[in-house]
Amino acid sequence: MVPAPSLESELDSLEREIVDHVFVLVPGAGVSLGLHQYDGILPDYSSSSTDHWAAQTDRLLHRLSEVAVSHLSADRKIDCALLRLFLESPLFDVREGRVLDRNPMTYLGSFTLTPYLVREYAPAADRVRAIVSVLHNVPQVLEDGRRRLTGPLPRPFVELALSIGGGLPAHFGEGEAFAERAGLAAEVRAARTTAEAALARFLEWLREEEAPRATAEFALGSERYRRLLFVREGIETPIADVHRAGVADLTRNHDRLDALAREEGVAVAELFHRLALDHPASGEVVPTAQGYVDETREFVRERDLVSIPELVRVRVEETPVWGRALSTASMDSPGPFDTDSEGVYYVTPVDATWTPVQQEQWLRSLNRTMLRNITVHEVFPGHYLQYLHWRAGRGSLTRKVYSSTSFVEGWAHYTEQLVIEAGLGSPRRNAEVAQIHDALLRDCRLLASIGLHTAGWSLEQATELFEREAHYDRLPAEREAIRGTFNPEYFCYTMGKLAILDVRARTLASQFGGSLKRFHDTLLSFGSPPIGLLPTLLAGASPA
Repeated sequence: MVPAPSLESELDSLEREIVDHVFVLVPGAGVSLGLHQYDGILPDYSSSSTDHWAAQTDRLLHRLSEVAVSHLSADRKIDCALLRLFLESPLFDVREGRVLDRNPMTYLGSFTLTPYLVREYAPAADRVRAIVSVLHNVPQVLEDGRRRLTGPLPRPFVELALSIGGGLPAHFGEGEAFAERAGLAAEVRAARTTAEAALARFLEWLREEEAPRATAEFALGSERYRRLLFVREGIETPIADVHRAGVADLTRNHDRLDALAREEGVAVAELFHRLALDHPASGEVVPTAQGYVDETREFVRERDLVSIPELVRVRVEETPVWGRALSTASMDSPGPFDTDSEGVYYVTPVDATWTPVQQEQWLRSLNRTMLRNITVHEVFPGHYLQYLHWRAGRGSLTRKVYSSTSFVEGWAHYTEQLVIEAGLGSPRRNAEVAQIHDALLRDCRLLASIGLHTAGWSLEQATELFEREAHYDRLPAEREAIRGTFNPEYFCYTMGKLAILDVRARTLASQFGGSLKRFHDTLLSFGSPPIGLLPTLLAGASPA
């Protein structure tokens, strides 16, 4: 059936209205996609504003439900499902997750200047204006936060907010240094002074008033966790089944690791110990990572695993100070609307304030074999390559703005296994040990997420899980456990990988003639869809 032009036009208009509406609450997400009309805008987090936003969301959901879906093309039917989740996901955060009432990191996380510093999408003067606008709005956002954060607040949220907030002045200093190079520092300096004064007051309030009465309560609970799975990923699988899948993957990875240890005639711990000892010095981490970027790009090209759609440019830098509390490594990729294709691969160095033992532990976690595996995940054929395909896609506006964490992270995690299957690494056994080590970590994240939020787990229980099952030292194990309190969605790595492996098993031979490249190119042509829709998308797809 050919859809009526009026119906298509009506949906086009509603689609645009929904996208604009969502970015009122999360303008930073629009900036990261390359929609620079949102540059410099911070959200209004006052209760009256978010109540109004939520009511308008309800109205848009109702209008979307009245669209005559049966008269639409197959692609636009899927877009309607995506638009529903696009609205319901942030609405969940406001109403059910109550992030603005419970989590001070929500406010501090809106102050990033990184898109304006690393992307040359516009003249420096335009980007400096955006930086000034962000800094000017810091006091109001933090004032809204103080009004809304009615404690007692979860202790991990407070402690991490203090850590993140402590790094923000240095980040604001990066903004001033950028402006200085452009001869525009004076206005940034003035705005920075006001912003940092407001930040200092906010952090003092957290430290003096909220930290002493903070609580250990942070869990979503089973019902909200079930809702989270749906609004983020379109998944209605029972939590118990998700847990079983995580346990099965953990068991499979342990079994393979045991087999590798038997082949070597050593204990599993010795396999990891050998890798850990071969690590770069603290000053060598960045150049080592850059070498792996070049190596993995050529490996993907030589093995013809997936298309590389355009000229690629990736530089490696140390993680900005303000982001080091939450990240080992990360990829700042161009958004689907960006004109600049350069990616920035961040790797977190040792912290000079750590003890020598802690510094050595951190470097061991970034040993050379592990760092190559991380590079696969973050750059080739992981995040960076996926984002290049997303940019190159010709899908609808909905497909360009919708981003599923489980697809994005699931793809990157899946590629770690893919390159081992294709023979990356010398000796291959070491490369596979590193890949399984990271797979065990992601399995533990899934299980910790469920345990912490639906089974009453303590932080100590989660920490012990990472130490026992992922073979992590105490410091990184604690960091992983704490992350699970505020980021239950770190289930996304394993859930996304398992979803991709499932559709690969179902369609690779029958639909793609056994060609991994055709399967991967088709999968990436969808953009960044919720993993619950992958079977539907592939069922209606023509192989790329």
